[in-house]
Amino acid sequence: MFGKPTYPQKTGLTKEFLEEARAPIRRAAFLGFVITVLALAPSWYMLEVYDRVLNSMSLPTLAMLTLLVMALYVVMEILEWTRGELLQNLGLLFEKRYGERVFDAVMQASLRQVPGAMQGINDMRTLREFFSAPALTALLDAPMASLFLLLLFLIHPALGAFALLFALGQVYLAYQTERSTQPPLVEANRMAISAQNYAQGTLRSAQVVEAMGMLPAILQRWMKRQRRFLELQALASDRAGSRSAIAKALQNILSSGLMGLAAWLLLQQSLPGGGAMLIIASILGARAMTPLVQLIASWKQVVEARDARDRLDKFLLDMPERPAGMSLPAPSGNLSVEGLVASAPGSQIPILRGLSFALPAGKCLVVVGPSAAGKSTLARLLVGVWLPMAGKVRLDGADIHAWNKSELGPHIGYLPQGVELFDGTLAENIARFGEIDMTKVIAAAQLVGLHDMIMQLPNGYESRIGEDGCILSGGQRQRVGLARAIYGEPRFLVLDEPNAHLDEEGDRALLSCLLEMKRRGATLVVISHRTSVLPAADAMLILRDGQITALGPRDEILAALAKAQQPSATPPARAGSMTDRT
Repeated sequence: MFGKPTYPQKTGLTKEFLEEARAPIRRAAFLGFVITVLALAPSWYMLEVYDRVLNSMSLPTLAMLTLLVMALYVVMEILEWTRGELLQNLGLLFEKRYGERVFDAVMQASLRQVPGAMQGINDMRTLREFFSAPALTALLDAPMASLFLLLLFLIHPALGAFALLFALGQVYLAYQTERSTQPPLVEANRMAISAQNYAQGTLRSAQVVEAMGMLPAILQRWMKRQRRFLELQALASDRAGSRSAIAKALQNILSSGLMGLAAWLLLQQSLPGGGAMLIIASILGARAMTPLVQLIASWKQVVEARDARDRLDKFLLDMPERPAGMSLPAPSGNLSVEGLVASAPGSQIPILRGLSFALPAGKCLVVVGPSAAGKSTLARLLVGVWLPMAGKVRLDGADIHAWNKSELGPHIGYLPQGVELFDGTLAENIARFGEIDMTKVIAAAQLVGLHDMIMQLPNGYESRIGEDGCILSGGQRQRVGLARAIYGEPRFLVLDEPNAHLDEEGDRALLSCLLEMKRRGATLVVISHRTSVLPAADAMLILRDGQITALGPRDEILAALAKAQQPSATPPARAGSMTDRT
């Protein structure tokens, strides 16, 4: 309908969509105009009954008019349904068109550890729902109020002027509603987001909170945010509610006032159309005020949608669309790191400073070092998850961060320190939720020593593991994550503490897996505190305070470490380049 989407970086996404959605919005407005005209059917029917039927005493005329007005009612309801479907489909189109873009931005924000990244999806849902909300139809119908005012002016200028005065009063009420409710509603939305983010963070650590009795303190902190949100929302609702009540009162006063004014004009013999115009004028006045009253009553939806639009536009501008990346041949696995300087997302304090090393294809590098040395940061940089401040990570000479991720992904295996699994079957998790090749799934599970355990489950590989693998033990989750990492025999593997939750049997299976992957030509970087992975290592890298303190062949590094632990031994000198000694 709109063609291929483009994602603006300097103009708001929602503004662009509204510009392109003018045609369906115009159709909805036109349908609203027709519906507004058809809404005059009861008044027309009343006039015709008074004028034709009562004067002629004709039953056929009454029957014909009744059938005609009923048909108009049916047409009006069909048009109402059509307009509702049009606006709802417009909301669905908005999500379909930009859902992928928003989800990608949420993923970027999560990688950069931006707080409240999921709010982008919530804002998109708010905007989608606004397209079918009563507030939008009231906005579209508001200009139609001028039609009823025009008819009142045609009946008598005094009636039109009287109704116009009340209409201006309604417009002023809408303006005051905007001024008084926007600040507390915007702040209430901000506090609601803060409370939601805090609750989500707490739920991720529910076991710790429960075990150590932290719930009362955590609950108090959450309630403080929640109470502030409720106070602000109540304040905005009170202000909007009072103005909504005034708007309804004005509508009722106008309806009765127009009838009284029309009666006075009739007594003065200045009202054309006779006594029927008393009721007609009252109906037209009520119709003129209805969309304005509805708009004031649903103004909260307008403010929330506008707030969501502003947040979403800013969010997408802060998270620009990522380029597709270079399309390159499958890598062989030659790794080179050049002057790598990196910090955590959003921070300017370097965690890694000036790292340089190389690892030939088919070799295994074991990275060791104390806590907070930067090992996990290095792992994220090696697979292109984080962007370095300076320097490059190259795979076969190409910058890994600039590589097309959809093409590179199957050739990379990554096991983070905190294993994250997803709700689905074991087979789906191991196959990375792509097309499932059961031969490859079983091969990966066998290689990590997981196959026998899976076959003991009632549904085998089709067993659902729950959110974050909640039905699995820590060691089982780690093995599933490892099987996912080696699925499809990738050429480059980065494993961060792959044996942190494994027992002796798991350690043996891990070592066997590493040796087998090396034999098949994979390049491995293994971060570990345990010596069980060392038999697979060709080289070792010791990281301390974000810098390399030792680098070289495994046996030389181990010998230097052993010597350093002897009494009166001097610290080991930096070993030679790995590319020279492996």
